[in-house]
Amino acid sequence: MTAATHVPDSRRGDAEGGQRSPVLSARGLVKTFGRVVGLDGVDLDLFPGEVLAVIGDNGAGKSTLIKCLTGALTPDAGQLLLEGRPAQFKRPQDAREAGIETVYQTLAVAPALDIASNLFLGREKRRAGLLGSVFRILDQKGMRQEATQALSDLGIGTLQNVAQAVETLSGGQRQAVAVARAAAFGSKVIVLDEPTAALGVKESNQVLRMIEEVRSRGLPVILISHNMPQVFEVADRIHIQRLGRCAGVVTPASHTMPEVVGIMTGATTLAETPGRPVG
Repeated sequence: MTAATHVPDSRRGDAEGGQRSPVLSARGLVKTFGRVVGLDGVDLDLFPGEVLAVIGDNGAGKSTLIKCLTGALTPDAGQLLLEGRPAQFKRPQDAREAGIETVYQTLAVAPALDIASNLFLGREKRRAGLLGSVFRILDQKGMRQEATQALSDLGIGTLQNVAQAVETLSGGQRQAVAVARAAAFGSKVIVLDEPTAALGVKESNQVLRMIEEVRSRGLPVILISHNMPQVFEVADRIHIQRLGRCAGVVTPASHTMPEVVGIMTGATTLAETPGRPVG
């Protein structure tokens, strides 16, 4: 089912007066860098089992917003709510421990390590008993078995040997490893920063399929992207950033691609382009 017709259960329930709550919310986020305003009172909601695209021109504040949501930056004002409870992330590790995994455009994989070691990077499992507790020997077999299962769960069939070094993989395969790592440990939210920016058409399609697979498992995804066709293919809702503020939240069913681009660039506004009713 394409994003143009897909409406996640969370949004259907919301429209019908249901009580389903966002997994992650931001209220009135403000972030300044000297006299430069990165965020100017931004609100955001991410509902269960949806892909929320965050788009915006350069300098719109989308990267600053994502960094505030994932602990890379601390907002000057405003509040974050995770599953309805106040949350404060002073560093990315805080967000990871809370269940928010981020895949940055730079991937942050270790090329010299194998696929399994990359999936468990920073979360290595030790052998049972004295071998693990005293001699600190890693459970390589167990990690490789779990890595194989994680890749299989995401439908990644191009990575057959989890003992293969990441430096031997293509760009799309490396991205698959990074997404699989996030899906394996992101218990509440996955954030993908331009996941297809450096990929070809075939590899980009593979990443989009992985995003849809993650969503089908009920895990919400925040997708930052400049690629509007891909946004319209997989996103359930689109959060539009402009000049540090949220210029509107629309859906691929309510607005066309030119309308969304117009709001993003300032050629029009959400009030001037209300879109079509979605029933």
